[in-house]
Amino acid sequence: MRLLLLALLASAASAIPSPTSPHQPAFTYNNDSFLLHGKPFQIRGGQIDPQRVHPAYWSDRISKAKAMGLNTIFGYVYWNLLEPSPGQWNFEARNNIAEWYRLVQEAGMYAVLRPGSYICGERDWGGLPSWLMEIPGMSIRSDNEPFLDASRNYLVRLGQEIKQQQITEGGPILMAQVENEYGSFADSHSYTSKLADIMREAFDLVLFTNDGGSSAVAAGQIHGVLAEIDGPPEVGFEARAQYVTDPTSLGPLLDGEYYTTWIDSWASNYTYQYTGPGGRQSYQSVYDDIDYILSNNASFSLYMFHGGTNFGFENGAVYPDDYLQPVTSSYDYGSPLDESGRTIELYDGLKTVIQKYVPQGERIPQSPKNLPRMKVPDVQLKPIASLFDGSILGKSTYSQDPKTMEALGQSYGFLLYEHQATEQIQGLVRPGDRPRDRVLIYVNGQRKGVMDSIYSTPNQVTVNLQRGDKLQLLVENMGRTDFGYPQLLDASRGINGSVTIDGKTLQGWNTYKLPLETAPSAQNHGWHGWPGWSQSQFPHPTNSSSVPVFYSGTFRTNCRSNDPTCDTFISIPNGIKGQVWVNGFNLGRYWIVGPQQSLYLPAPVLKRAWGQQSNEIVVLELEPKAGTQMIARGLDERVWGNNPDPDRS
Repeated sequence: MRLLLLALLASAASAIPSPTSPHQPAFTYNNDSFLLHGKPFQIRGGQIDPQRVHPAYWSDRISKAKAMGLNTIFGYVYWNLLEPSPGQWNFEARNNIAEWYRLVQEAGMYAVLRPGSYICGERDWGGLPSWLMEIPGMSIRSDNEPFLDASRNYLVRLGQEIKQQQITEGGPILMAQVENEYGSFADSHSYTSKLADIMREAFDLVLFTNDGGSSAVAAGQIHGVLAEIDGPPEVGFEARAQYVTDPTSLGPLLDGEYYTTWIDSWASNYTYQYTGPGGRQSYQSVYDDIDYILSNNASFSLYMFHGGTNFGFENGAVYPDDYLQPVTSSYDYGSPLDESGRTIELYDGLKTVIQKYVPQGERIPQSPKNLPRMKVPDVQLKPIASLFDGSILGKSTYSQDPKTMEALGQSYGFLLYEHQATEQIQGLVRPGDRPRDRVLIYVNGQRKGVMDSIYSTPNQVTVNLQRGDKLQLLVENMGRTDFGYPQLLDASRGINGSVTIDGKTLQGWNTYKLPLETAPSAQNHGWHGWPGWSQSQFPHPTNSSSVPVFYSGTFRTNCRSNDPTCDTFISIPNGIKGQVWVNGFNLGRYWIVGPQQSLYLPAPVLKRAWGQQSNEIVVLELEPKAGTQMIARGLDERVWGNNPDPDRS
């Protein structure tokens, strides 16, 4: 196979012209090598998406990549977090992309930019902002003027933000990827060529494409842009040689996404994905592939080196057939550096392989020691508010037929649709064209059933409404599709279409927006905040069909600022499904079905020890059970596992 690879490299011998400028570009490439300041540079890369990591830990994660022998950090940028509404930009905290690249350079490393505009990445709608759906004439990932205009606004604005971080300006960013695995979606070269022109307008960088090891690499290839691959290297490199014949797209070989493992998705039968004994693949197979790449003068990026976390509601979903696979809040990905920033066995093994190919004179730092994590004793949680309380719901929007989440200007969270029956009606409930994604159905505040799109045949729910009864449909966005055709083009959430009972359309709806960008606090909703009220007057579940309830509790620690030994994993052992906030920071979702059974809590979210400040944990339990004491617990080890879905009938 090595002889074949050398032959493939030789076939590109006349593909790359020598620079005509008398000044050597800071970063370029020739027939078989990337060139950094005129010298061959083998990219030993790994992916870390800064927006999946608490900023206080950015330097830590970068330094640990360097200590494994990597020299380049690849990373997606999520458009939907940078521009949450049209023209409203957020480059603060996790979105401070320029600061991320400054820290990469400070660590003596380089970077590769993967800005999209579509990035997949198991993020909500592949990183695209949901408001695009409401632009007239919009057609994503195509030669479509509204989409290209919106993409230009985003990419040019990002380019302004990180201009000084490009290699041409003395920064660490070597090159930028155009789109992402477009050849697996379509083959419109007019679209990708125009997007490449926008990228050239926004960035002064070498451009490349990245596609799977098949004919997709040709479908995604762009004239004048370096074509690269992802997946198994031998298959991918051979596919590029077979399918990419345009000499302007040939050059050094790069496996831009070498998969360390795979994603985790919510379901009773979807087990934790990992590398190692009994896992998705063996450690040795990973070591052999990386050795193969490096020994043949090719380059790589591990996907992922450090996966991080889909905090809040930010995860995406895959739609493989006729059911949804929403991605877990954890994006651990079986990475060499786990979700909490600790190394696993894979880290040490990869370092051993990489060290054989490090140029003479380059020193790899000593490997980091894994620090212990913190346990938090059981925190008693007390109910503070119902999700259906007027103080939580706010004002409603009235319409004859239900409106989608995007039509209401909302990206994440929940919608509550309410209809008051004008006559007696009984039968099966149909919430639009299909559940999008999880629909809890109530009559007068009593839950009657759950319809869930993770099943190809969701539960059927029957109701019997009398005149004056209130039908309530609580719809949860479990993550817009980030991969899958044609589902990517049909990613609206909420209710799309009419609601019917026994085939009869119901009209007249009040809809409440529940993005839950912040959680209620006991200070504002708890009994101790309302003089003259007793705990008994607050919303205790009366049975196992009650409406969702917010719970709150507090705990103290001896943590110093940003002390990684105060990292922990929060579990809700008596919960069914819900969301967890600590000090107002949305950690993500929990769900008894698994495989994720605990949520990563990074120490920087906690309050410092001095002053004996309490940390507040708020839990939204969607399916509270009567007589159950809700608790939260901090674990020093991650918990994975699966359980039957109690709502599956």
